[in-house]
Amino acid sequence: MEFARRNLGLLLAGVAYAILSCYFIWQDKIWYTLFPFALIAVYYAIYRTEWAFLSLALFTPLSINIEEYSQSFGLFIPTEPLLFGFMLLVILMQIQRPFIPKEVWKHPIIWAISFYIFWVFITSITSSNPVASLKFLLARLWFLIPTLLLGTYVFREKVNITRFFWLFSIGMIIAITYTLIVHASYRFGEKESHWVMWPFFKDHTIYGAIVALVIPLIFGLYFSKKHTPLIQATLLTFMGISLLGLYFSYTRAAWLSIIAALGVWALIRFKIKFSLLAVVTVVAGSILFFSWDSIQMELERNKSEHTTEEFGERLQSATNVSSDASNLERLNRWSCAISMFEERPIFGFGPGTYAFEYARFQEPENLTIISTNFGNLGNAHSEFLGPLAEMGLIGLLSICLIIAAIFYKAITLYIRWPSEDKEIRILLMAMILSLTTYFVHGVLNNFLDTDKAAVPIWAMCAMVIALEISLESKSNEVKS
Repeated sequence: MEFARRNLGLLLAGVAYAILSCYFIWQDKIWYTLFPFALIAVYYAIYRTEWAFLSLALFTPLSINIEEYSQSFGLFIPTEPLLFGFMLLVILMQIQRPFIPKEVWKHPIIWAISFYIFWVFITSITSSNPVASLKFLLARLWFLIPTLLLGTYVFREKVNITRFFWLFSIGMIIAITYTLIVHASYRFGEKESHWVMWPFFKDHTIYGAIVALVIPLIFGLYFSKKHTPLIQATLLTFMGISLLGLYFSYTRAAWLSIIAALGVWALIRFKIKFSLLAVVTVVAGSILFFSWDSIQMELERNKSEHTTEEFGERLQSATNVSSDASNLERLNRWSCAISMFEERPIFGFGPGTYAFEYARFQEPENLTIISTNFGNLGNAHSEFLGPLAEMGLIGLLSICLIIAAIFYKAITLYIRWPSEDKEIRILLMAMILSLTTYFVHGVLNNFLDTDKAAVPIWAMCAMVIALEISLESKSNEVKS
């Protein structure tokens, strides 16, 4: 009774909320019941900004696209409203009292991304569908501004990097565990693997990409420092669950991206010189060029289908360009992207317009059993060819510039980081490998227009920027 008297207002508010929720559910207006949670989110965003930002790491793997339920516009709840709110908050805070260090604005990653955003804006003006392109620009801004600018502010405290990785890993483990349980009820069938991760992920391709992305982060957390037996057991469990999730995603690109990440780890770990790597690349490229006819004949003989559940055969099917519908449709999309580039090589058709334009560029001989004459099945399936078609040659170069800046700064920072600070050094390696998995995957698919990929990718960029600024300031202090 004493508690009731002291918290009468809170109890009355709770009762009122319960009654209103029942009414809204009865009226089939369930989204109205989320209003109090929106108020709580606003409160934490303003007064507990750091923790509200870190909560994005937990919510991102578990976000749900309301388009699946409302049959209207696509919006990932709760991450995109949070990101949009953070974008407005960052702009207002920066106008009122600049809080972002000048060093951030001078960083090569920020310069590369700024050039990309500038070109997105220019090509939105020249776009064949300016409304779609401006929506694309706005969506890019609410991904980039909070995660990069607010991220560099939050990650100046190194403990927040560890917290972000822990929260993101926990969110992914929940999503993977849910997927494995549902998949197990179908005896881990290949056909069911395409949709059992719903509603957290649209299909197995993006699910596999993000599972591959989180694996190096979990390993990084495990090896970064000595843990208590309970934490060790937890991280070992996370490793097992994530590797199971990767295997049963039946996503060939995700499997290959992990192999590529191991290759990058070996290059950095054993300090392979760039000159030797360049020579090997040139020799391999020459062999590929002069042997292309025989290689193409071998690829055409490959009849392995991606629908198999056997690991080796499924990997072999990645090079099947004669009968595998998934591979052939991807080639069809790439062919369309190149044809679109040839028609508009400078400005492209405009950001976010590929899905509206590619249908008329489909050649009859490239059509597959999963092609549509309406061209309404999505994007170019490439983080590189998509910008080429939509923003011309400069659009492709801007993406390559971002990737080059990210890996150059991350790798050089890892090399320069003091060896006695083992924790951050190992987490830096984990970031490099995690980014490798995504951008290797990006050759075959593109997901940076979703929160699932954008939040962790741009957050890791913010970590690299914050850590480099921290290292530079320490070096200046020592010199002075």
